[in-house]
Amino acid sequence: MIPSSLRPGRLHECVREVPFWYHSIDLGSGVVTPGVKPPDSMRAHLAALRLPDLRGKSVLDVGAWDGYFSFEAERQGAARVVALDTWVWRENKDRPPRKRGFDIAREALGSTVEACVADFTTVDLDELGVFDVVLFSGVLYHLENPLGALRRLARVTRELAVIETAAVFVPSQEHEALWEFYEGDELAGDPTNWWAPNATALAAACRAAGFADVEIFDRQGPAEALTRYRLVAHARPAP
Repeated sequence: MIPSSLRPGRLHECVREVPFWYHSIDLGSGVVTPGVKPPDSMRAHLAALRLPDLRGKSVLDVGAWDGYFSFEAERQGAARVVALDTWVWRENKDRPPRKRGFDIAREALGSTVEACVADFTTVDLDELGVFDVVLFSGVLYHLENPLGALRRLARVTRELAVIETAAVFVPSQEHEALWEFYEGDELAGDPTNWWAPNATALAAACRAAGFADVEIFDRQGPAEALTRYRLVAHARPAP
């Protein structure tokens, strides 16, 4: 139920006051945030993750931004959800923080998702804790040290890490573990993108990081040219 402070009229105003929404989130009462990623894109992204049954599970959403996947995990019955972000939520020299969207959505949805403003690559993992399911979507290719991040991911994952990332397919080289490196903004015009693995490299990196079992989804089929696309991995630690 939407709190009295965010009834439809005021909720519309609050949503408009946020200068940038990345996620399109249905807040109820006909209010959907005007995300760069429209509702159909968000639903397709969610489906591609192939989330397990989250009922009663603890979930960590790394790189939560506006919180779409955090709130979805809660909606699907997760017992505890922690949304973690730093690049978007913390103020830096280039732009103000963008946590307001998450806060508005959380209040409007009456959510109990916990917010953690921290850098996953440096946060104290003992304090952060271990979670049944960890969502690591749209994060890996932004990191200068992806293997180090995957090792940290393995430390906080009890049952399953869901990793979604930019990826590359190189014809006739799909059995080789390859990473494409971007020194500038070659990937999507974004200078914060550094690496994209092929399917073989992603699975190998997950195993090297400490995961015992890795399943790759959305593997790129035969192509005649180098192809950049998205890849999803389900990585499980040893029992």
